[in-house]
Amino acid sequence: MANHSQFGFQDASSPIMEELVEFHDHALMVALAICSLVLYLMALTLTEKLSSSTVDAQEIELVVWTILPAIVLVTLALPSLRILYMMDEINEPDLTLKAIGHQWYWSYEYTDFKDLTFDSYMVPTTDLPLGHFRLLEVDHRVVVPMESSVRVIVTADDVLHSWAVPSLGVKTDAIPGRLNQTSFTASRPGVFYGQCSEICGANHSFMPIVVEAIPLANFENWSSLMSS
Repeated sequence: MANHSQFGFQDASSPIMEELVEFHDHALMVALAICSLVLYLMALTLTEKLSSSTVDAQEIELVVWTILPAIVLVTLALPSLRILYMMDEINEPDLTLKAIGHQWYWSYEYTDFKDLTFDSYMVPTTDLPLGHFRLLEVDHRVVVPMESSVRVIVTADDVLHSWAVPSLGVKTDAIPGRLNQTSFTASRPGVFYGQCSEICGANHSFMPIVVEAIPLANFENWSSLMSS
């Protein structure tokens, strides 16, 4: 289970989120190298007397202020573009889910099934079962099969919302009158928590998202039960 209150990133539960975490670490290492170089040059400037020929050298100007920044930008841009392409690519999903944002709850439609729709409201604190997360648990979870490609079509009924589940690497704006889409693949079974990440009104912080990934056989049983 991904702990919503833990420090830093939640545990990656999809291939896209694993790529995002790796890129985050990569970017931090680049920033660390830049900071180390700048601190070294500052210390060198304060402790040693540099000659005018060194300060005005065109070779240093070319290498330090032109070539090195270009190399840094390339090392950040290439993996970033690769991840953006992976996040935007949706090929033959195994399941399509439609998420509709309302003030202040979510409605879900499983478009591959005939009558599988429901609303998802936050569970009030007074009715919260023991051991569940306050302000994050809902009465109807989004159930998906693990290790299956799930396409999520996101829209809104009234104002701007945003369907976001950090541990799955998903965050898509819900815009009235427009359909946005994203996809994810849960790489392990579990319960993953998210929230609307768009300031959508007074109860903005009270429309959580809960995605439960289960084995395919269990999902088929659940869908048959919900459709009946």
